[in-house]
Formats: sequence, structure tokens, C-alpha cells
Amino acid sequence: MEKATVQSIDRALTIIETLASEKDGLGVTEIAGKVSLHKSTVHRLLSALAERGYVEQRAGSAYRLGMKLVELSSLYLNQVELKTEAQPYLRWLLQKTRQPVHLSILEDLEIVYIDKIESIHSIRMYSQIGRRCPAMCTAMGKALLSGLPDAELCAKVRAAKIPTYTSRSITDPALLIKEIRSARAQGWSRDDQEHEPGIRCIAAPIRDYRGNVIAAVSTSGQKQILSPARDQEIAGFVMEAAESISQRIGYHP
Repeated sequence: MEKATVQSIDRALTIIETLASEKDGLGVTEIAGKVSLHKSTVHRLLSALAERGYVEQRAGSAYRLGMKLVELSSLYLNQVELKTEAQPYLRWLLQKTRQPVHLSILEDLEIVYIDKIESIHSIRMYSQIGRRCPAMCTAMGKALLSGLPDAELCAKVRAAKIPTYTSRSITDPALLIKEIRSARAQGWSRDDQEHEPGIRCIAAPIRDYRGNVIAAVSTSGQKQILSPARDQEIAGFVMEAAESISQRIGYHP
């Protein structure tokens, strides 16, 4: 990263930190004095921050912190709370399936793993906390997408470039929409070797106090272990874990 870019980021963060302690906000001249920068530089940085929602200008000329920071803080705190509340049920699910268990959230059209528990007897999978995967070829992704209103779901799937990972990946938008609708109706979703050859996965959505799908839990394993004949059995365990986590964070059916 170029020195000038790093300097701009540092200055922008200094402005945010300065505004954080000013309940009534500050004008450009006041901010410039506190951070020891020229007014034109401060104005340029404030404009960029305001455009992204990190600061906002109220009546007159005072700048305050924007709602974007509140949004990011809430997302972070929700993830921390979610991981804490989910842990006992992830471990319970691991005991029931003896296969890797994952917790993920949706960002755009990607899932982000936020927790993972593995058994010493389970296979090693290409997954790790923080890793991203396309939502449309994973059971967790389908579970998360099942929470979208139908019109939004159809629009997103039809507009997306659906990735192909294996010969079993679903690339037809109509078939994928049908699959996600089925997941919505039955309460669980399936990835039948669509993302990794030989690996099957069963997932279920986690809901918050408003009933919105905010995360998903899953278990995965080799096709010989998590065979299609066991789908209903495994789905029952996964849904029970998802429902328990949902209730822990305030969801009431």
C-alpha cells in the first residue's frame, strides 16, 4: 500500500476517533485544529467518510459519527453473541454426527464461516473461520438465502454468475431457485457434492428475535458417511441445533 494511502487512512481514523468523544459534533475548523491538519484536507476526508456513512453533517456545520459505525458495531457484537450462544449446540451437534460442524453468516452472495468444530475422527475439510464461499453451491448458503423474500431471491439468483465447482454443481438459475424454495419449506438444505467432490452437507437457518434468518449451522462429511439415506436423520439433528440457537438469541416461533 502506498505511503499516501496509508497516511489518508490514518488521518480519517484520527478524525473518527476525535468525533467519537464529541457528543455535539464539531465543525471543519474545530476538527482541523484538534487533528492538526489543514481545513481543505479535513473537508476532503469528511466528504469521503460522509459518502460512506461513517460521519454525517447535522444542522449548521457540525459533523458527528454516522450510523455506519453503529451498524458495523452491531454486526460485530451480534456475531460475538451468536458464537457464544451457539457453542453448546454446535458441540451437541458434533456429538450426534461425529462430523465437522460449522456456523456461518451471509454477506452479499457469500457465506462467511464464523465458527467451526471438528472431531478428531472426522475428515479434514477445506474450511476455516473467516473463509468465504459462494452461497449458491453450499448447503449453508441455501439455508441463508432461503430467508430472503421470494422476489429478492429470484432477482439475486438470476442476476448472479453461478459458480461451478464440481460436476454436481447446480448452475441453472431456475433449478437453484427451486432448491432454495424447497429448503425454505422443509427447514433444511443440502449440498450433495456441489462444492467439494465426495462431500455432502446438511444445513439449517438460525433466526433472530424478529424471525429473520441471520446465520446457518451445518454438518458435513464424506458421501459414504452422510449418505442420502441419512438425510432426514441428520437434518433432524441440524434443525434441532438451529432451533435451539435461535431460541437462545430471542426467537419465538
